[in-house]
Amino acid sequence: MSNKEAKGKRAKTRSKLKRKGSKLTVNDLLNKPALNSRVLISIDSSVHAGLPASRYHGMIGIVDAIHKTCVDVQVQGSSKRLSVHPAHLRVLDGESK
Repeated sequence: MSNKEAKGKRAKTRSKLKRKGSKLTVNDLLNKPALNSRVLISIDSSVHAGLPASRYHGMIGIVDAIHKTCVDVQVQGSSKRLSVHPAHLRVLDGESK
């Protein structure tokens, strides 16, 4: 009997979701991008809240709405709308609230 292939949310993401660079700071957790700003979806594996699917890692989107803990992001090139924690977003325009 062979092992079953993993098909979960974090399957085949050992190197993709590995944290690179410096540690996460409190400012990174509390920082929210401004409305209509362009953001890069960059998954931080140390934060499990508001984790987008790994297929969206590296994609660019536009902030649609800001909620209490998460931000709605419209992914460019598709009709997908994601609810993502700000720790997984990097602002491209240089604007943040």
